[in-house]
Amino acid sequence: MASDPLFVSHILAPGDVGGLERVVQGLALGHHRRGLRSEVISVIGPGDEEHPFAVPLREGGVPVHEVRLPARAVLRERRTVRDLLRRLSPDVLHCHGYRPDLLHGTTARSLGIPTVTTEHGSSKLGGRTAFFEWLQVRFFRYAGAVVAVSTPIAERLRGEGVPAHLVHTIPNGWVGGADFLSRDEARRQLGLSPDERVVAFVGRLIPAKGPDVFVEALLRLDDPDVTAIVIGDGAQLDGLRERVREVGVDDRFRFPGSINPASPLFRAFDLFVLSSRTEGTPIVLLEVMSAGVPAVVTRVGGVPDVVGPDGAWVVPPEDPPALAAAIREALDDPAAREARVEAARERLDSEFSAERWLQRHEDLYRSLRSARAGR
Repeated sequence: MASDPLFVSHILAPGDVGGLERVVQGLALGHHRRGLRSEVISVIGPGDEEHPFAVPLREGGVPVHEVRLPARAVLRERRTVRDLLRRLSPDVLHCHGYRPDLLHGTTARSLGIPTVTTEHGSSKLGGRTAFFEWLQVRFFRYAGAVVAVSTPIAERLRGEGVPAHLVHTIPNGWVGGADFLSRDEARRQLGLSPDERVVAFVGRLIPAKGPDVFVEALLRLDDPDVTAIVIGDGAQLDGLRERVREVGVDDRFRFPGSINPASPLFRAFDLFVLSSRTEGTPIVLLEVMSAGVPAVVTRVGGVPDVVGPDGAWVVPPEDPPALAAAIREALDDPAAREARVEAARERLDSEFSAERWLQRHEDLYRSLRSARAGR
């Protein structure tokens, strides 16, 4: 019945908690607080330990249904999720990532459950992943709605044949909740001294995120007083470590691996660098802006729309010399850093509020429920 609380299920196969996972947490928890019924289906591998993705959801009152199966048990996964969807019978299923889109979107629609899918951005991993991401876009035309988290992503989807009426541009919002440590405590936890200048990269160490561009820029900077810290894990980690070793500056680089969550440590940084080759609306950048840390970013995806004209230094992607020059300028100008931090905070409050983001998704869900009821 239309008067019943709106019931939305989210489905994903979470990895280490990154941008996509934080978007799902933000939507599910935010809508739960607004009185909607939110539940999450989490497809993970076998094991006894609770996946860290589920912890804040359960603590916030959002039920999490863990589907624990080996990665290649595709038929069992489809049957298990079908049975779960039949039992839950949500008004809308919101898919995140190519696995849910390819395996479970069609299942939901066969049960009469409309689907929303979010295009968070390409991984640029190549191989099988590239094929699955290509196939995912072909499946988008069968969804009830496709959320693009930036204008460039929306334009790309329409150019790839996704019907324009299905594409809804909804940039990610900032839901807050990060408990930032003080500068001194964050540095203590990272093993950094109080007085060293620290430039940071935080993200998956994969080509899309450009950690190699970050490292090459810092090598060009060639400043023994600057410590570079690379927080994250991924396929490029060993190559990055080898690169700084062969140049002989491994004492100026820290690779602490993946830290979950990393956001409480952000105030340890003098400067944050987002060196991505592609992005949607990066949650990590919203966190950095909230923490009051100045940033140098690349002009990709929705990043320029996030920082606006004055909220960060913006450089072309895949350009280590330009990135190094911007980092040097930022480190040498404390007044400019403070001005950009202030502009970023104002933009975060005015353009990326949680309530606006949650309301736009709720309106979309309700339109799909109404269309379903009208059939």
